[in-house]
Amino acid sequence: MPLARVFHHWERRLASADNNRVVRPFEWGVEWIDNIAADDSPVVDRLRAWADSAVERSDEFYRLAPCDTYELSGDRLTFPSAIVTPHSVNNTVHARCFPSTSFKGRRRAVLVLPQWNAGADGHVGLCQLLNKFDLTALRLSLPYHDARKPADLERADYIVSPNVGRTAQVCRQAVLDARRAIAWLASRGYESIGILGTSLGSCLAMLTAAHEPLVRAAALNHISPYFADVVWEGLSTAHVRAGLDGHITLDDLRRIWMPISPYPFLERVRGRRVLLVYARYDLTFPVALSKLLVNEFRRRAVDHEVAVLPCGHYSTGVTPFKWMDGLTLSRFLNRNL
Repeated sequence: MPLARVFHHWERRLASADNNRVVRPFEWGVEWIDNIAADDSPVVDRLRAWADSAVERSDEFYRLAPCDTYELSGDRLTFPSAIVTPHSVNNTVHARCFPSTSFKGRRRAVLVLPQWNAGADGHVGLCQLLNKFDLTALRLSLPYHDARKPADLERADYIVSPNVGRTAQVCRQAVLDARRAIAWLASRGYESIGILGTSLGSCLAMLTAAHEPLVRAAALNHISPYFADVVWEGLSTAHVRAGLDGHITLDDLRRIWMPISPYPFLERVRGRRVLLVYARYDLTFPVALSKLLVNEFRRRAVDHEVAVLPCGHYSTGVTPFKWMDGLTLSRFLNRNL
């Protein structure tokens, strides 16, 4: 049996362990969108125009209001989100700090953004590994995850769903939360700050790096140029695709979700240190999409490094691949911070 078939079978088996996926109804979600036209034109046209404007004026889209109400209790950091959603529990940002006690670690820090549906313990081991490289780590809980998840949700469905406007706004919220976390690190005296994101966290990390000048290096773990295409084609988002089918085309979805996609913002990371990691047998972030992003970095001559893992998406979290991945990410950040 070819190796690809072995890994693809394993990936599907690992993905099937999550048996609480729900096909939610399609919604345009315009009530979640700021500054959308209020005329009688078709909603898809209004959302496309909004997205084009958000990309063109992304500094405004990702503009961050200052915050001075951070609270640190032990290793737990909380602060108000820059965006207020209808769910109050989601409006307080939670992060866990893993400080390095070394001399280097008191000035070098990494903001860690875990994957979609990560629990509170997700990426804790990775943060501890970063400590061994004399790097302080700050692990951010994404919107609608763990402590930020309403009681009626089993999964973090509100950050990626067939509600088009809500998905865009909540991913924007995640970027602004990340920028506030970085501002806190800078206020604590960290002079060299990096960001590390995995899967959905990788997309959000790229958007953050593109709009936050304090980010010196970005390690992007599982990659795609387009948010919509991963949802449309990926193994882990088949239930989201099921809610979208028959209501919107991929071309329209890609355009509307372009403000939360890496592709328009590649030039904004020029001059930063960037690591692009993908897995050779990935069915969740399809490999063709990952290669498309790598090729676009090359075509534009935007400086970057590439690492290819000999596994799939879910199997990245299994020994020995999780150690390969963790060491690749940590060594890159250690070299470049």
